[in-house]
Amino acid sequence: MAPPPQPQRTGAPQAHRSYLWVWIVVILVLAIGGLTYYRKQQAAAQAAKAKAAAANRSVPITTATVRQGPIGVYINALGTVTPVYTATITSRVDGQIVSVNYREGQMVRKGDVLIQVDPRPYQAALTQAQGTLAHDEALLSESRIDLDRYQLAFNRNAIAKQQLDDQTQTVKQFEGSVKNDQGTVASATTNVDYATIKAPIDGRVGLRLLDPGNIVTAGSTTPLVVIAQLQPITVIFSVAEDYLPQIQKQMRVGKKMSVEAFDRAQQTKLSTGSLLTLDNQVDTSTGTVKLKAIFPNQDLTLFPNQFVNTRLLVDTEQNASLAPTAAIQRDAQGTFVYLIKPDQTAAMQNVTVGTTDGSVAAVQGLQPGQVIAITGFDKLQDGAKVSISNPSGGTNANSGAAPGAATGSGSGSTGHGSGTPSSGSSSGSGGSHQ
Repeated sequence: MAPPPQPQRTGAPQAHRSYLWVWIVVILVLAIGGLTYYRKQQAAAQAAKAKAAAANRSVPITTATVRQGPIGVYINALGTVTPVYTATITSRVDGQIVSVNYREGQMVRKGDVLIQVDPRPYQAALTQAQGTLAHDEALLSESRIDLDRYQLAFNRNAIAKQQLDDQTQTVKQFEGSVKNDQGTVASATTNVDYATIKAPIDGRVGLRLLDPGNIVTAGSTTPLVVIAQLQPITVIFSVAEDYLPQIQKQMRVGKKMSVEAFDRAQQTKLSTGSLLTLDNQVDTSTGTVKLKAIFPNQDLTLFPNQFVNTRLLVDTEQNASLAPTAAIQRDAQGTFVYLIKPDQTAAMQNVTVGTTDGSVAAVQGLQPGQVIAITGFDKLQDGAKVSISNPSGGTNANSGAAPGAATGSGSGSTGHGSGTPSSGSSSGSGGSHQ
């Protein structure tokens, strides 16, 4: 018996399962896309809220007020402190040192006794010279008496003319002897004076170089003591020859130019003096000219051979707009400040910086009385709201300027100079306007 025929399979169930997977994938894609879109919307909303909160939150700053006043134009250079006088004292007589009458580092006055050399040999020589002088003066006196007698006798024709002439020449011989003796006495007296070594100038003595009992000789180059005058004292510094016209212009009209001396770090002002003179030629190897300034040095802050930074005031700009250098910011476009408006918002203001001394600058683009920010720049931006909190405790910028703010009598410099030591002094060039 034949088997029954098998039914044929169709593709309908397989197609149904294929469509099912497609719908599953579509649904998953739509679900993922919707979730992603939702999260993006949430992030955007949070960012908008944060931005709005930041816009409402003010930036804490301190401010200063732009003021009008003079500012100095300076030339900066390196300088070397030099005494007005330096006395290196040597012995002018031979002998043994009896006493040293000064302390090391002592301030002495002109005429003070410093060293005593044994004067006895020179006092003995002086006594001998004085004795010879007295002897010859007696002979001269006797010869003059005889001359008077010969003159009377000659007038009575009692002696010949030759005897009178001989006696006249004898008087002249004794006069010459007396003058020679007087010179010997003066020389011996000078040697006695040289045995007592005195200070020729006011100043400070250095370290002791010889002790009592040492033998010294005349003409020796070994110094006995060195004295340096400290009050007043001078500073020699060099500036570029380009500044000569400015300096000579002020000197021709008799203007006394101020010079300030600062320490190596240019943080502490040591002393203030005035320009004394300038050299008579330009150093062709460096293109600089030496200048000398004098300082009273009352507190002895300047010391011989000390290196200092000098600032020569050559001119003064009047009625300049003065602002603290802390307020000046720089970017690729130039220099600017944050101007604080009355509605307590910040606005960028482009400025041009002129003369500056490191804490105060003359600026163009600002008017006296305007308020500018000097802190808070890490969060400050154009249009940002600000809250003013000055060190004085007030909230109004006009109530007190912050440290470093310009004043009506501010001073400045043209920038930091640079110098290279040369020939015992420093050669440098002053700064220029920024």
